[in-house]
Amino acid sequence: MAFKAPDIGIDIGTANTRIYVKKKGILIDEPSILVVDRGGRHTIRAIGEEAKSLLGRTSGDVSAVRPLAEGMIRDFDMTQYMLQYFVRKAIGASRLVKPRAVITIPCRISPIERRAIRKAAVYAGIRENQLQLVEKPFAAALGSGLPVFEPTGSMVVDIGGGTTEAAVISLGGVVVSRSIRIGGIKLDEAIINYVKREFNMLIGDRTAEDVKMTLGAALPLKEERRVLVRGRDMITNLPQTAEISSGRVYEALQAPCQAILAAIQHVLERTPPELAGDVMRSGIHLTGGGAQLFGLDQYIASELDMPVLLAREPMNCAARGVGHLAENIEALHRIGKSSFLREEGEE
Repeated sequence: MAFKAPDIGIDIGTANTRIYVKKKGILIDEPSILVVDRGGRHTIRAIGEEAKSLLGRTSGDVSAVRPLAEGMIRDFDMTQYMLQYFVRKAIGASRLVKPRAVITIPCRISPIERRAIRKAAVYAGIRENQLQLVEKPFAAALGSGLPVFEPTGSMVVDIGGGTTEAAVISLGGVVVSRSIRIGGIKLDEAIINYVKREFNMLIGDRTAEDVKMTLGAALPLKEERRVLVRGRDMITNLPQTAEISSGRVYEALQAPCQAILAAIQHVLERTPPELAGDVMRSGIHLTGGGAQLFGLDQYIASELDMPVLLAREPMNCAARGVGHLAENIEALHRIGKSSFLREEGEE
């Protein structure tokens, strides 16, 4: 039996949860999904990758649950069970001393939601007095190698599954930020709504995500491409096939892309001049799974006339950030406790 558990970093997100274990790296990278019985919500059939593989392929007596929505806990009990499963899978259950942990949270979070995350983490086996919450843009900036503790301004835009968070960071803290409820899932929904509107056809989340990965773009493609998608006719309820072009998918994704751009502009407009100058020189850094949308970096760069860079392995930046803090616990004392231009609201 191990006496002491290793320190861990947890990036808990609407779409995926990642756990970094000290000296081992990212050991858990699985969807934030559970499959449960409809009759009794606490009867869990599968969690994570196994649950995702069952989506759309199960009988009517079970349902899929995403316990987090738009970066916040929507189903507290399911979040507890999911976190406990992932933590035990990462470090094992036979520990006399529970682990210390650093966990990402959105910039836009209320004290009640903050307490809910703490409570869920303690249930999952984290030491209550050794639990540190770190804002996700800060963790993403740290994980992408930006000088977050230096007296210079760095801008990161983390586009996750449920939210997009734009922030300027300096001296170990978030100076100004903006959080909107648009992320990769909203991009999928835009494609689902387009197919519904144009073809009177319903497609599932996984099909929409496949279309996004294949044809999705923030800028028009030079050569138009087409794919066949299968779904269910909304009138006859029979299986149906439709051909979708990259041009139409581009049009469907314009609204969420423009909302992301507006959030970035909002932060830049409120950034102090000295830090804004730093951002102009170093550029805007895109992190998160949604940042991989084809042409998004070029779209933002052309609209703002400033450099935009896609981080290396953007989906893992926040997990690497909290992992760095788990490896260097003393660095937590350097993180700023307040921000003078913080904006908790959203559009």
